[in-house]
Amino acid sequence: MNKLRIIYNGLVTENPTFVLLLGMCPTLGTTGSAMTGMSMGLATMGVLICSNAAISAIKSVVPDRVRIPAYIVVIATFVTLLQMFMQAYLPSLNESLGIFIPLIVVNCILLGRAEAYASKHSIVDSLLDGVGIGLGFTVALTLLGTIRELLGGGTIFSLRVFPETYGSLVFVLAPGAFIALGFLIAFINYIRKRSC
Repeated sequence: MNKLRIIYNGLVTENPTFVLLLGMCPTLGTTGSAMTGMSMGLATMGVLICSNAAISAIKSVVPDRVRIPAYIVVIATFVTLLQMFMQAYLPSLNESLGIFIPLIVVNCILLGRAEAYASKHSIVDSLLDGVGIGLGFTVALTLLGTIRELLGGGTIFSLRVFPETYGSLVFVLAPGAFIALGFLIAFINYIRKRSC
């Protein structure tokens, strides 16, 4: 039961986007559509799971003085592997996510989880934390991307829901990301307060 609680925390109580408000750059920059939001979330989740496990495995041999640089090197290694994989097998997705893939290295979610969780817990618990936080991030980006795509172009995952004449340009642009995210956070806070 304790293992499921770790995943639940990442999805709900410690959701990086809706509760902790971390990783706002990719959240606002890659959620123009449901597909790019989900893809960015899954890419980040893959790096998070691998880096959490690796950092948990090496935590006892890394001196405190070089702890943060060592964690960044581990994260950068997995991001580089991910980017090489995407360039080889998913070139169109790699192109659509652009600079946001290499920027995973400096995403505060990854370094924060490495420092706050993986460096203090077992490999299995760190893996589960990566799954929970990664799922929470993926769900948040997919939800935000779905709302922006629906309101901005009348589609969800490129499937037409509303007529082609439907759509509000503001939701396709950067201000729409702020507006949609603000309403989502307000709605989630309202739900959380009602359930307490």
